[in-house]
Amino acid sequence: MALATTVLLAACSGTAAAGGGASATSTTTVGFIMVGSAKDAGYNEAVADGAAAVQKDLGTSVKVLTADQVPENNSVTQTMQAMVDKGATVIFATSYGYFTYAHDFAVAHPKVTVLHQGGFDKDTFPANFGTYWGQAYDPVGLGGMAAGGTTKTNKLGFIYAFPIPQTIANIDAFELGAQLVNPAAETYIVNTSNWCDPLKQKQAVTALLAQGADVFSQHQDCQSTVIQAVKAAGKYVVGYHYDAQSLDPSGWLTGSAWNWAPIYEKIIGAVQKGTFTGGPYNANWIGSFATGDNPLELASFGTSVSADLKAKIEAEKAVISKPDASIFAGPLYCQDGSVLVPAGHVATAAEVNAFSCLIKGVVGTLPKS
Repeated sequence: MALATTVLLAACSGTAAAGGGASATSTTTVGFIMVGSAKDAGYNEAVADGAAAVQKDLGTSVKVLTADQVPENNSVTQTMQAMVDKGATVIFATSYGYFTYAHDFAVAHPKVTVLHQGGFDKDTFPANFGTYWGQAYDPVGLGGMAAGGTTKTNKLGFIYAFPIPQTIANIDAFELGAQLVNPAAETYIVNTSNWCDPLKQKQAVTALLAQGADVFSQHQDCQSTVIQAVKAAGKYVVGYHYDAQSLDPSGWLTGSAWNWAPIYEKIIGAVQKGTFTGGPYNANWIGSFATGDNPLELASFGTSVSADLKAKIEAEKAVISKPDASIFAGPLYCQDGSVLVPAGHVATAAEVNAFSCLIKGVVGTLPKS
């Protein structure tokens, strides 16, 4: 495998064991591994931006290595080993499908702290392993409000990769947000079975346009193809992963954008101070609006969003930023009429992670595998 690794700054690497403190003069070598292109205007570019910010903010206390376009197979294990061979003692494996490889690598390398981005595990963690994420569904729900308040056909298009809990929750949240401002809005879904396949994305946009969709969103790693296809059709888009308003200022409504640097820097700091093991990042760490530490933020508003709609979105953001709040407040129902969230209850992050149904208002079905 050709390893595309970029060294952003050359320095001496630290050799502290996972959870152990590094000396004041040592440098911690940190690796970031991405499944797609670091210039995808989406998920992976947000990671790359975060890695660059870590190098800038932490200076000579860190040496950052990056590798992009690493598939979700044994290639990630090879990439992690290559980074360790270069002195890495902290590795961020940033794709959902990296979980097993990252976990197993941590077990086999107890002196390397390994973090998985987007994972969720219920078992006891090794002392040198953890996952981290942000409650994506709340900002995605706010994007749904922008879609529901803009559509003229009441048909929204949502393109997603795989029917994993994260994407199911995002589809449901998007539709819930749309319903807050437009009860007649429906969300039509198309599955691509790939995190970034431009051809399938174009085909998905075409299929949704044929069904009457005039506002689009997606849960894909890369979003430039979707945005350009929607722009060519003269429709609107709600982004995900990255603020890409510059690609279509008038068609862009808003979206969700990752700001990873703060959590990366906190995790690295915990390793350097020797407080990682047994700490909040040696577990399933999830930031949220309600706890004031969500790494996924509401993206900028485009020129087509009215002042009134902006105000409604900001007001809802304030509501779901209260303790124990969420867009998934009951009663909520699955497509078949069964109860998803009972009345008077707000779904917890663990409950949302177990969602397996689409809510009423979503048009389409999930693939069997």
